[in-house]
Amino acid sequence: MQQTPINDIYNPDVLHLMRPGYRRVIEVGSSSGALAQAYRALNPAARYTGIEIDAGYAEASRRHCTDVLLGNIERFSPDVLAGLADADCWVFADVLEHLYNPWRMLEKIREGASGPVEVIACIPNAQNWSLQACMNGGDYVYQDSGLLDRTHIRWFTRITILKLFAAAGFRVEAMTARILQPPSAAVVAAIRAMAQAVGNDADAAAQDCVPFQYVVRAVAP
Repeated sequence: MQQTPINDIYNPDVLHLMRPGYRRVIEVGSSSGALAQAYRALNPAARYTGIEIDAGYAEASRRHCTDVLLGNIERFSPDVLAGLADADCWVFADVLEHLYNPWRMLEKIREGASGPVEVIACIPNAQNWSLQACMNGGDYVYQDSGLLDRTHIRWFTRITILKLFAAAGFRVEAMTARILQPPSAAVVAAIRAMAQAVGNDADAAAQDCVPFQYVVRAVAP
């Protein structure tokens, strides 16, 4: 299955949560290297390692990363992972949802780190109103990109994102909601009514249906 189409756009909210003084950054899914280019403009001294599963994307990443590894991060050997232990920041910009076991991947990062480590991640919101609308109409059709990207394997909401990091031993210290297209008042009212009908928190349901993605910074000592 083809990966999400490559582009030269980086997520400014991800960059905003990256601290300016990291010694080594590892970006899983470095794509065109656009984020690497933007971050290294702020911190030229940082070693920036890209990891790509696609050979063409890996080659594109080499323009802006200091080094690039080609392969599936979930299949890296213990020796390869040990070579990444000195990283103080890992970036998963729209990547964790593409892994079979993101819980274990985060555990491996924490367990293997040679010191304190942070993870910056952008994760699609499976509770977004548009997905609820698709499911309501039975029109849940996979696409080349977006919330219904056909390469997504796992699905998360605000609540389960917090649980994902907590289960792996991380503490989420910052969380930003990315809003692309807010729902109409009628849609929010319908979502509130559904929440009330099944005994859920209507205010939380109305709030959590709005974000398209969440960007988080999680830390482990």
